[in-house]
Amino acid sequence: MSIDPSEILDLTIGPVAHGGHCVARHEGRVIFVRHALPGERVRVRLTEHDDGASFWRADVIEVLEASEHRVNHPWPLADALLAAHRGAAPVGGAEFGHIALPAQRQLKGTVFSEQLRRLAGIDRTVEVEAVPDETPNGLRWRTRASFAVDPDGHLAMHAHRSDELIPVAEMPLAVDAINELHLWTVNFTGIQRVEVAVGSADGPPLVLLVPAPGARRKQTAAVIHQLDGPSVALWDPDKGTIERVRGRTWLAETVGSQTYRITGDGFWQIHRGAPSLLMNAVLDGLDLQPGERAADLYSGAGLFTAPIADAVGETGSVLAVEGSSGASRDAKRNLHGRTQVDIVQGKVDRVLGERKPDLDVVVLDPPRAGAGQAAITEVIAAGPRAVGYVSCDPASFSRDVGYFQQAGWELDSLRVFDLYPHTHHMESFAVLRPGRGSETPTS
Repeated sequence: MSIDPSEILDLTIGPVAHGGHCVARHEGRVIFVRHALPGERVRVRLTEHDDGASFWRADVIEVLEASEHRVNHPWPLADALLAAHRGAAPVGGAEFGHIALPAQRQLKGTVFSEQLRRLAGIDRTVEVEAVPDETPNGLRWRTRASFAVDPDGHLAMHAHRSDELIPVAEMPLAVDAINELHLWTVNFTGIQRVEVAVGSADGPPLVLLVPAPGARRKQTAAVIHQLDGPSVALWDPDKGTIERVRGRTWLAETVGSQTYRITGDGFWQIHRGAPSLLMNAVLDGLDLQPGERAADLYSGAGLFTAPIADAVGETGSVLAVEGSSGASRDAKRNLHGRTQVDIVQGKVDRVLGERKPDLDVVVLDPPRAGAGQAAITEVIAAGPRAVGYVSCDPASFSRDVGYFQQAGWELDSLRVFDLYPHTHHMESFAVLRPGRGSETPTS
């Protein structure tokens, strides 16, 4: 990677911002800088700097005055300083690794507070909680990992906002069971993408292979022959099909007394401690009672549906709504025998709009984009006493809280969890309740 001297700047770093970077200014222009810390003086390489752009982007290549919270990055390939020294870009996905873990959580809390203030008008100090059984160094937590394949057939990962592929020979954020597969020793020629996942219950890891366009069956067979131990399946993301090659096309996950079946490409919380942590947060926050009418929206394979059903009992009811057909099939298997559960595949706003249920409690666990105004309007119309909102993005969450506030609802409790150490991501659980005079929001 050759560096044009005109792309090099010395900057003083300002506050942290949403998205994994800090803000700096140069001659009046905003620059979003990755791999920095507030208060540092650094030398950066501009990575996006069109003259007409409203802001630029940059990576740190040298630290001139370091923050007291700066530490050695635990993953050399993701270390921006080491990457710059060898004339390369760092691997994306561990952009906070240069920051001590307590300081990472403080910065995440600052970001969450800023999003609440800016998008929902709520002034609240946010503390980010560590997972109770987190490792001291914040590593070995990912139970799922996704890799690209470089032209030589090696497992690789992308640099941030780039098509550049960087070969990898370890994944320090992943659990040992993933690293012990030694997938970096396999020649993946003919494969475009590799997904690997490990369940918490008994059973081998699962490797999903996405063949490259035009790949010959002989090439795919050669790859499969090298994979000794895990279950293996071929996955076509465009068609949504999984073809079993060896072993199982699903994983078993145990949370509390419930075991869940998760089809290979189905969503499941990535951090090994996340499912139980979030399940307990939901149950503690909502205090479900026997006989209540509940809804689990964006319900996936039923992580929250099962304990909600147990809490409301056979005299209660649970409406579980999920857009993915595969996840809905998993949920029907996982919740077999719980007659109080009604599992419906479809868009949340459409299903609620058609059914117009009367509800006591709602759980929302939408994708990163959030629930959105249409879904929230239907949730409020159902008249629940409380809504539990699980979110992986503070911006979309804060926007959605604003929609609730327009209808007179209030943000009651909020907990934020560090389920993605060494990254800027975080997970939250909030309880919202209707205030006096609450009504359905309007556009």
